Amino acid sequence: MKIVAVDLYEVEIPPITPIRTYMPKIYDITLCRLRTDAGLEGWGEYQGKPTACRNAADKLVGTDPLTLDAHALPDALTCAVLDLCGQAWNMPVWRFFGSRVRDRVPVSYWSCPMEPAETAAEAEKGRRMGFVNHKIKARTWNVVETVRLMKEAAGPEYTVGVDPNTQFQYVPVAARLAQELEPFGTVNVFEDPVLKNNLDWYRLLRQKTTIPQALHSGAPAHVLAAVKAECVDYLNIGGGSGTLFKAAAIAAAADVPVWVQMGGLCTGVLAAWSVHLQSTIPNATLPCDELPFTREADVLGGSLVLDQGHFIVPEGSGLGVKVDLEVVERYQVG
Repeated sequence: MKIVAVDLYEVEIPPITPIRTYMPKIYDITLCRLRTDAGLEGWGEYQGKPTACRNAADKLVGTDPLTLDAHALPDALTCAVLDLCGQAWNMPVWRFFGSRVRDRVPVSYWSCPMEPAETAAEAEKGRRMGFVNHKIKARTWNVVETVRLMKEAAGPEYTVGVDPNTQFQYVPVAARLAQELEPFGTVNVFEDPVLKNNLDWYRLLRQKTTIPQALHSGAPAHVLAAVKAECVDYLNIGGGSGTLFKAAAIAAAADVPVWVQMGGLCTGVLAAWSVHLQSTIPNATLPCDELPFTREADVLGGSLVLDQGHFIVPEGSGLGVKVDLEVVERYQVG
């Protein structure tokens, strides 16, 4: 079997409302398709322009994907090559990474910074869809009102992950907000609440609130520093597949649960890749941040199944999903 063609599709799929009002475009996305003389197609996805992967992708033409070191390639091509190999050997991608420990991967609903009433309406929508956790991009001036309205709209069992992207900045500010949020009983994590250049601040904040603290960090060295400093309860990890497994293993050695964000507001291709990997990571027990449902169209046509706030790990060979090329071409740019 030989790879005979490489297709790179830059796509621009608008976010759903009301996210679109605040974020009409969310970074560049390129989908990669490898085609073989056996009629198989392997897919991958990365954030960036097609030029970022063109040279590496073109070098694959004429090679046998079954003989390649997939892990030496850029991660989107690792995914596409293993998609091909899985199809050729009639096995799902997760089998390349170890034993499957879960067949359903939890995922959070998500909102960008917006008005409290808008976020509350999205929380009600998320609850109706079966989600039980909702990550919000929080800001100091309205996070308390936002969480209050979310609880009223979605009920006390619908939990909220508060992610200010370090916008709370300093421990006194974060501690004050934590004290105001604790009585709601729905905030299940503070992610990156304060500046990340001083891990002592995170350890101090852990002492001032019952709300669990988390850092978003894919770099294994930073994960190691965080667990050694005993400054986090959870970790949000990402990056490519190699980095992801190293970071998860370090966290597991310290008994720290993680959640995964390889793509964030990605399309279903990268979400499917992430779901396969997460199904083999024992301590990836928290709702992930792979969010293809925040786009107005699904490039997989529903073949990556979302059910009651969980992705169902695909059972088919390779990625086990089918790309709808009509949707890809409809949203292709450039």
